[in-house]
Amino acid sequence: MTQIRAQQLQRAAVITSDAAAIDAARHLAEQAKAGAAERDQQRIYPRELLDQFTQLGLGSISVPRQFGGGGLSFGTVAEVFRLISASDPSLGQIPQNHFGLIQFILGEGSAQQQQRLLSAVVQGQRLGNGGPEKNSKHTRDVQAQLVSGPEGLRLSGEKFYSTGALFADILVTTAQQEGQPVMAFIPLPAAGVEIIDDWSGIGQRTTASGTVKLQQVAVDAGLTIALPSPDKPTLRGAVSQLIQAAIDAGIAQGALDEALAFIHSSSRPWVDAGVSRNADDPYILADVGRISTELSAANALLVRAARVLDSIDPHALTAAHCAHASIAVAEAKVLTTEIALKASEKLLEWSGSRGTLLKHGLDRHWRNARTHTLHDPVRWKTHAIGNYYLNDVLPARHAWI
Repeated sequence: MTQIRAQQLQRAAVITSDAAAIDAARHLAEQAKAGAAERDQQRIYPRELLDQFTQLGLGSISVPRQFGGGGLSFGTVAEVFRLISASDPSLGQIPQNHFGLIQFILGEGSAQQQQRLLSAVVQGQRLGNGGPEKNSKHTRDVQAQLVSGPEGLRLSGEKFYSTGALFADILVTTAQQEGQPVMAFIPLPAAGVEIIDDWSGIGQRTTASGTVKLQQVAVDAGLTIALPSPDKPTLRGAVSQLIQAAIDAGIAQGALDEALAFIHSSSRPWVDAGVSRNADDPYILADVGRISTELSAANALLVRAARVLDSIDPHALTAAHCAHASIAVAEAKVLTTEIALKASEKLLEWSGSRGTLLKHGLDRHWRNARTHTLHDPVRWKTHAIGNYYLNDVLPARHAWI
């Protein structure tokens, strides 16, 4: 760890009220808004903003107070991500896995591991994702190997979609250990770890969601946690998906906000509209009304999903509780996906041809929406919802539902 990062960790605050967390998120979102288009166009990492996120204490708001964290609600977590993503969804996505991993530690780690890892988070350390493997059969197919030898545990493999890894203090990745999948926590820097930003997606350009190469990396046996069996109740998937939905809701809000500003400041009415301002075009007025209504509905379902999660006792989890949470989040995710795509597309339609000029950077909203909503297919959300209500079939239990 660099001296600069060590100094930053010493300054990490702890936020213990929902209102303070929302205020901090609003402050950071305002800081992020000004350079968002330039960062997107030039692939400039939001390092300073991410450091602010950590220093303000936003990285530990979901850590329970028994470990020194904020112990705040999932409703606040979702709103923090929504606010930040409305300004810069890449900045919003980078710590998404950090929060998913906090939930994993709470659900699967031993008391000693929880204390060790969550205390590090409270101090300001960031967890980064060594993501799925690009050439595997599917997302949950893990080929990386954690092998025991004369010098202890060694991990080798290659990962992709490693959002947050480049900015992390602790790399977290999956591997097979004697035929069983485990999660390994690797403090950085570490010999044998190479993190490469070869992410070339059309959107979410500054998330550095690229490759992690692992070559005989030493792993502390005390920092490996077995992945749960498929039948164990867990909220990890619902929590992870709640944040993904909040990011999409933020993208939609950012697109709508910029659309309204552009209509007033830079667009001109269509020749047949018979109005002097594009803001008075009757078709645009109706469109804005529809988009605003649909966004309000998506945000309402996001709030409801968070309330469902907040109502569940994590110490008395049942399969029914987890299914209820996953379905509530899935319903929100369906609408946030749809409105993120629709609002970002309508932004360009309402702006006219001048809205496509590179200097405005308006295309980033649709590119971000399209890229981020491909994280997991929404068609499987609606399938899970229908099967739950019609056939009483509980949804699959993993990080994507």
